Amino acid sequence: MVVESGQLPPAYANDRSRRLLLKRLRGIVRVILIHAGLVPAACIFMLPFLWMLSTSLKPDVQFYSYPPVLIPSPLQWSNFPDAVTYITFFLYMRNTLTIAVLATIGVLISSSLVAYSIARIPWAGRNILFILTIATLMLPFQVTMIPLFIVFKNLGWVNSWMPLIVPHWFGGALYIFLLRQFFMTIPMELSEAARIDGASELKIYYSILLPLSKPALATVAIFEFIARWRDYIGPLIYLSKQELYTLSLGIYEYQSQYGAEWGLLMAASVMITLPIILLFFFLQKTFVQGIALTGIKG
Repeated sequence: MVVESGQLPPAYANDRSRRLLLKRLRGIVRVILIHAGLVPAACIFMLPFLWMLSTSLKPDVQFYSYPPVLIPSPLQWSNFPDAVTYITFFLYMRNTLTIAVLATIGVLISSSLVAYSIARIPWAGRNILFILTIATLMLPFQVTMIPLFIVFKNLGWVNSWMPLIVPHWFGGALYIFLLRQFFMTIPMELSEAARIDGASELKIYYSILLPLSKPALATVAIFEFIARWRDYIGPLIYLSKQELYTLSLGIYEYQSQYGAEWGLLMAASVMITLPIILLFFFLQKTFVQGIALTGIKG
């Protein structure tokens, strides 16, 4: 039997359709199973925030009730404006935002410059320096806390924002690693062509590399901003003037000698946590893309 060109036998076409259908069904089942595991895990991770939100809306009489009240009745919306006026909330927010923004800018500039020099410029000893930089990640903060405090005390920086900002203008090992991995995925031919045209290394850095590295830079910015926004140990060590407090220190003012103002404390905690959630929600695509691309090339 002669089969015309471009046509398939009916039996082969049916078998191919069944295989495609089975493959599609396996994909659907796989997605369902993955989501069946991820949705309960996401709910578990959301429980602390939901409990904090619930507590922020409770009247005082429901804080210690048993069984616990999950949905407050009535909703105490006044806890949020009271939380703002109970302490100098907006002053602490301004302080936190100033420290977070300046530290993030410093990390982006310094870490990207170091990562560029290690990944794109051939010079003797760069791999050794990179290994030493990565090795500093194994040093816990508790080990360097006292020596750093002595250094900053001798510099006269204690009781100021300098120890919380200036060190981040000298790079971070984790961010150098992430940016170095990303820079290595960019073809070297782009830099070589620019050098032939007479471009300097700084010109190549900010005209070619940085525009192509927006996902990685956004990832570093998110990491650093969140770390500085919720930092508690650093301000606790170096700040003692109340007008310099950050939000992490300021929320402890809700605990007085007459007892903790749990409703106000939880309301303030919700307002502190919400910007981080919104930041990740709107930038999650860029964040995931930056993380995924930094490990492509070793």
